[in-house]
Amino acid sequence: MVRRCSRIRFGLQAIARHAFVCGVALVSSASLGSLSIAEANGLYPDRLEGHGGPVKSIVVSADGRQALTTSFDYSAIHWSLAGGEARVLGRLFGHEAAVNDIVFTSKKSAASVSDDGSLVLWDLEKAVVKKRIPGTGDKILDIDVSPDGSMVALASWDQVARVYDAETGDLVAAMKGHRGNVNAVRFSPDGKTLYSVSYDGTLRSWDTRSGVFKRRLADHGWAINVLDRLPQGHLVYGSLEGTVFIMDPVSGDRIAELKKHTGPVLSLTVSKSGRLIASGGGDGRIFVSDAKTGAVLEEFENPYGPVWALAFSPEGDAMFYAGLDDFVSTWTVSPRKPFEPVDVTYPRRFQVSKDVDPGEREFARKCSICHTLTKDGKFRAGPTLFGVFGRKVGTYPGYPYSEALLDADFIWSEETIDKLFALGPDEFTPGTKMPLQRIKSEEKRAALIAYLRRMTDPNNPPAPDKEQGPKKTQETKQ
Repeated sequence: MVRRCSRIRFGLQAIARHAFVCGVALVSSASLGSLSIAEANGLYPDRLEGHGGPVKSIVVSADGRQALTTSFDYSAIHWSLAGGEARVLGRLFGHEAAVNDIVFTSKKSAASVSDDGSLVLWDLEKAVVKKRIPGTGDKILDIDVSPDGSMVALASWDQVARVYDAETGDLVAAMKGHRGNVNAVRFSPDGKTLYSVSYDGTLRSWDTRSGVFKRRLADHGWAINVLDRLPQGHLVYGSLEGTVFIMDPVSGDRIAELKKHTGPVLSLTVSKSGRLIASGGGDGRIFVSDAKTGAVLEEFENPYGPVWALAFSPEGDAMFYAGLDDFVSTWTVSPRKPFEPVDVTYPRRFQVSKDVDPGEREFARKCSICHTLTKDGKFRAGPTLFGVFGRKVGTYPGYPYSEALLDADFIWSEETIDKLFALGPDEFTPGTKMPLQRIKSEEKRAALIAYLRRMTDPNNPPAPDKEQGPKKTQETKQ
């Protein structure tokens, strides 16, 4: 099988413990550990494809054989990475909005958080919800698991960080004191301290069990977006204006400042060994830095959008990243290539010009993140709209509808679709998972409905790739 090389430049001997040629690892028997030779020689797939919306986060298991991803499509996916193939072990439906982050709490369980403000505890073997804690309704962007797996911590936009028992879902402590959204949280190596960062520009520490405030470690001035921890306990945080710092939480001193992004820092990850730090920004850049010196070791640029999610492989010799696309990409390169492509579809389905048909423009902007139009279209946040006219609400086979839509009793028609966008889902279909989308203009609603009539007609189906846009590759010289 021929694979396309991706464009991260892990050519330095200091970090290249495995050699990769177009995604195939050449590994010595001494470095295999618990991995089989078959797994090591096809270590990671080029892509993890399966979501129906932009991917928000990814986490890789300690042994590198499994991964969890979350998406705007309201779901999480449990993956097997064994043998170099990305295989879906389970699709996790339990949230009612975009799923922002997820962690393994054990080999058989996980916990995730969402824009709907809920915490969901998962049984990974059965791919079912063990418990759902509704929360306050304010979005939760980040979750961390304690080193012993007994607790999870949440960063909520109601200005509070919270710690829950990872098995029962019982509240352990609530950390109140931030003056803005809490954006990220991390446990200390011993699990006794929780660190939190906020839109208010501060980094604070708390007693995990009591929730008592300990100290303010940083007052950055700009909002702090992301936080991670090195194995030895040092903290790494990234801010709205693009700076990334390494901090000693004991002394409160900044140890190093990493290379600055030209946009907000949106993602951070550290290697299992603690030797590498990677930051991703709204500028589409990823910097891989030495954790001791702060020096940039490798650099990557994707001109097609921000970097929302990053994760190292356990050895630190491969990386997974995600942004506006519906998939996760894997980067491994050695030996270096003078030119290597970034292989994406651009513009994406929701990125359209003003010159297109007005109905197509409204669909792209209002509907395409959540819905496809074709018969074989993948589930996104909602089901395909193929054949929607004349279909009873809540009846498309296989889609996990909310109780509100299952209990509704009307037929999708030009009149009901017009009411949906005139009034908004919160009023027309209250209690559903549909995000708030309202179109005030009668002319724009009519154009959208006419477009849906044409594109969802079972007697005249659109081409399968109609919604995808042209594929482009960007070649960047190293």
